[in-house]
Amino acid sequence: MGSDNKASVLVTGGAGFVGAHVCRALALAGHRPVAFDNLSAGHRDFVRWGPLVEGEVGDAAALDAAIAAHGIRACVHLAGSIEVGLSVKEPVRFWQNNVSTTLVLLDRLQAAGVKAFVFSSTAAVYGMPEQVPMAEDHPKRPTNPYGETKLAVEQILAAQARATGLSWIAFRYFNAAGAAWADGIGEDHSPESHLIPLACQAAMGIRPPLTIFGTDYPTPDGTALRDYIHVADLGAAHVLGIERALAGPVAAAFNLGTGQGYSVRDVVETVARVAGKPVPHSFGKRRDGDSPALVADPAAAKRELGWLPTHSDLARIVADAWAWHQLRHKI
Repeated sequence: MGSDNKASVLVTGGAGFVGAHVCRALALAGHRPVAFDNLSAGHRDFVRWGPLVEGEVGDAAALDAAIAAHGIRACVHLAGSIEVGLSVKEPVRFWQNNVSTTLVLLDRLQAAGVKAFVFSSTAAVYGMPEQVPMAEDHPKRPTNPYGETKLAVEQILAAQARATGLSWIAFRYFNAAGAAWADGIGEDHSPESHLIPLACQAAMGIRPPLTIFGTDYPTPDGTALRDYIHVADLGAAHVLGIERALAGPVAAAFNLGTGQGYSVRDVVETVARVAGKPVPHSFGKRRDGDSPALVADPAAAKRELGWLPTHSDLARIVADAWAWHQLRHKI
C-alpha cells in the first residue's frame, strides 16, 4: 500500500497480550499504533511501538481527546473481559465491559468521522459445534455471556454500518497463543486460564501441576481438541483487516485459526519436548460447557484478505511461548 494509506490507529487494549502484538504488526507495516488501555489487565512495558493513552473505553471525553490528539483514522477494538468462567458468574460486568463501552467507542468514532473498525471477536460466538471445522456461516448459539457479548457487538457493528457507512471486520479468534518473545511481549494474564502458559509454568515449577479436564471425549486420545493460532499471525491479520477497512466499505466476520486441531495431550507432550522436562499434571472430569473439538475453517480470511498463518505449527507456538516464560520469569 502507498504511504498515503498509512494511518494512526487507535488500539483499545493495546497493552494486552493480543493488543501488543497487533501494535507491533501495525508498526512493522508502517502504521502508527496508539494504545488506549486502562492497564487493568494490560502491561505498561508491552507498549513499545507507539504512545500509550491511559483511559477507559467507556469514557467519551478521554476517547475524544485521544482521537483528536493523535489524528486517528482507524480503530482496532480489543479491550474487554475475556474469562469465560467469570462471565457465567458476573454477566452484568461482562455486558458492561464488552458491550456498553463499545457503544461509547462507536459513538465517539462516528462523531470524529472515523470509519475503519476492526473488532476482536471469538469462536465462542458459535457455541457447541454442529460440524468441525466451523465456517463463518455456522449457527451462532453462544453458551456463555462472553460469547453472547461478542456476538452482540458483531450485530451492533452490522447495524451501525447500515446506518452510517462504518467499514468493519470482526475476527473470530480460536486459541491465541505463542509470543514475540525477542521483542519482550507474550502471554501474561492474571489469572491465567490458557493451556499453553499453564503447562509451561507447571513445567517450570512456578505453579501447581496442570489439570487435564476430561479424558473421555470422542477424540483420538480422549482429550479435547483446539485450534491454536500464533499471536504473530493474529497481528498480521489485523493489519490486513485495517488496510481493507481503510480501502473502502466492508462488513464481514472472519475466523482466525489454522484448521488443525491439537489435543490437550498433544500440547502437554509438545511443552515437555520443548522444555526438556515433564509437565506435572493430573486428570479431572470434563468441565461444563467444554466442547470436544473447536477447529476453524479459515478459508474465508485466506481468500478475502490474503491472510496466511505462517507461525502456527504447534512446535513453533510452544517454543516461542516457552522462550517468553523463561524471559519473563527469569528461569
